[in-house]
Amino acid sequence: MTFRIVTVCTGNICRSPMAEYALRDALEQAGLGEAAQVSSAGTSAWEVGNPIDPRAGALLRRHGIDSEAHIARQMEDEELREADLVLALDHDHVDPLRRALGERAEQTLRMMRDFAPTPVEDTGIRDPWYGDESGFETTWEQIDEAVAAIVDHVRTHVEQDVREGR
Repeated sequence: MTFRIVTVCTGNICRSPMAEYALRDALEQAGLGEAAQVSSAGTSAWEVGNPIDPRAGALLRRHGIDSEAHIARQMEDEELREADLVLALDHDHVDPLRRALGERAEQTLRMMRDFAPTPVEDTGIRDPWYGDESGFETTWEQIDEAVAAIVDHVRTHVEQDVREGR
């Protein structure tokens, strides 16, 4: 059984694709690439069809991650309801995700920074689009600090599925 993750921000050109590609890379490195599927989407249709923001793409390249294939898209209710983990990147994404997920929200919806190694006061990751490269660095750091715990979360679920014969 494939563990499905969807990362969600507003336009799907900065935060959520950064999270998607960071998670894909980390899951691959952890030997879980075949066991997990990661995608990203936006709550709005503003950027549908656009590539990743050049600043986000350049940052990912500096970390050895290729995001050239990314094309922004809006979230789809069915994909969200089929996901095992839906990661909101900021607080303003939670309500649209709760509406789309319905009762599945309690089981699958989390803030990405809920997975930070130590509890953080503010679990939101602010949109770096409005600023300069330093905002993208901050976004990367906040995403990166959560990645290891998300990989562990996936590993736990995959191992449980194996034990239960799913």
